[in-house]
Amino acid sequence: MQEAPFIGVARHRLVVDGAGVTTLAAFHTCTLSCKYCLNPHSLRNIEAAKVFSSMDLYEKVKIDELYFLATGGGICFGGGEPSLRYEFIREFRDICGPDWKLTIETALNVPKKNIEALLPVIDCWIVDIKDMNPEIYKSYTGKTNDQVMENLELLRGIQDKVKIRIPSIPEYNTKEDQDSSVAKLKEMGFSDFDIFNYRTEINKG
Repeated sequence: MQEAPFIGVARHRLVVDGAGVTTLAAFHTCTLSCKYCLNPHSLRNIEAAKVFSSMDLYEKVKIDELYFLATGGGICFGGGEPSLRYEFIREFRDICGPDWKLTIETALNVPKKNIEALLPVIDCWIVDIKDMNPEIYKSYTGKTNDQVMENLELLRGIQDKVKIRIPSIPEYNTKEDQDSSVAKLKEMGFSDFDIFNYRTEINKG
C-alpha cells in the first residue's frame, strides 16, 4: 500500500478547492522553489511530516462522505506538488470509489508520465501556471517551464475539467504579462481562468 508524507488535512472547505464541500489533503515536497511560496513548510523538515497510507487517508476523511455526495464535493490533493504522488492518488481512487470528486492543485512541473497516470482518476484540475513567459517563470520558480508546457498539451483534450490560475507576482510579472499568459492559453483551447494577486509581505498594506 502506498504511503506519503503530508503537511496536513483540512476539512469543510468551500469554493477554493472546487465545487461542493471539499477536504484538502496537502502532500509534503515540491519540485519548485518559488520566491513567494504559499506553503513553505512543504519544502522543509520532512521528518516532521505526517505519513499516511492511502487507506489511512480514506479512514480519516470518510466521515464527510455524506457532505461529498450531497454537494458534489470530495478530496482536493494539494501540497507541495501532489502529482509527485500519482501512485498514491490512483490507489486512493480505487479505495474511495467513483462517486467522490477528486481535484488536484498542481503546477504541472513533473514528468509527463505522472500526469498521464492521473488523467483517468482526476475529475478537476486546478493548474497554478505562474507565468507562461519562460524567463519570468524561471526567475520566480528556479526551474524551466518545459515540463509544464508538455503537460499542458496533455490537458488540452479535457479543457472542461481544467481551471488555470494566473497570479500577479510582485517584482516578477505585470498585468500585461498576465494578459499575455491568458492569450497564449486561449490559443491552446483553455477558457477557465482564475486571475489574482499573490498576497506577500511586499504588497500587504
